[in-house]
Amino acid sequence: MIQDIFPHRFSNHYTTYQAIGENDCILHYHENSLLLKTMGDSLTIPRKKDFPEITGQTEYIFLFALDEVPCFLVWDELKADVAHFVYQEITSFRTLQQQEIAWILMAGFHLLNWYAQNRYCGKCGTKTRHKPDERALECPGCQNVIYPKISPAIIVAIVCGNKILLARGSNFRGSWYSLIAGYADVGESLEDTVKREVKEEVGLDVRNIRYYKSQPWPLSGSMMIGFVAEADDQQPVSVDRREIAEAAWFTRGNLPEYSMRLSIAGEMIEKFDKGEL
Repeated sequence: MIQDIFPHRFSNHYTTYQAIGENDCILHYHENSLLLKTMGDSLTIPRKKDFPEITGQTEYIFLFALDEVPCFLVWDELKADVAHFVYQEITSFRTLQQQEIAWILMAGFHLLNWYAQNRYCGKCGTKTRHKPDERALECPGCQNVIYPKISPAIIVAIVCGNKILLARGSNFRGSWYSLIAGYADVGESLEDTVKREVKEEVGLDVRNIRYYKSQPWPLSGSMMIGFVAEADDQQPVSVDRREIAEAAWFTRGNLPEYSMRLSIAGEMIEKFDKGEL
């Protein structure tokens, strides 16, 4: 999956750095794109030494480390020579050959959005500041502490013997199919979320719900929690037409185009097709 970048090492252990080192990585976003350095036919994350305009007055924040090299988010505009730099759109994670860059692009984007959305306190409107001892923002006015937002969402493979139910979302590009997914609601267990989302989106009752694994999905600030559930394929499939355009049962060896293995959905569907789920 997208976060599996071995032999590279990702560490989100928060450390308060006083200054950016010359060889530290720089993440600079423009709207939905990350600035990367071109190295022949490949791409790399630029370093502080690539930008002499970065000084002690530059606005930046430590994000995480890649292969033990600190990565900083820089807010200020940077002078990027178009001959040596390129802005890579966030959706390019699906096609980037270097998966460690794809993962960094996404993880940084999650934190970028969180910081941008919490520059001011949601309780009293005071400008927030970085908490010195952990990844959090604090309000000097009302002492409100704000932690990164991670939204729990279920994703479920609904099976019946050698069949799996796949759905095409109303907003999906192309004709590819995926699994049923949805966010957990207030006061709801994950198992109850599975039952509710499946019933709402395709009209089925499920049973024998079992946990599969989880995957962080930074694009939506989510933690995707995977499940497998059983359903009687004699039940009528009734799609909601709002989120789901169509849904149907498919047999092993005869599946439609589906999500890439970079996502937990793609991995689960592929495992089902191989008889491993």
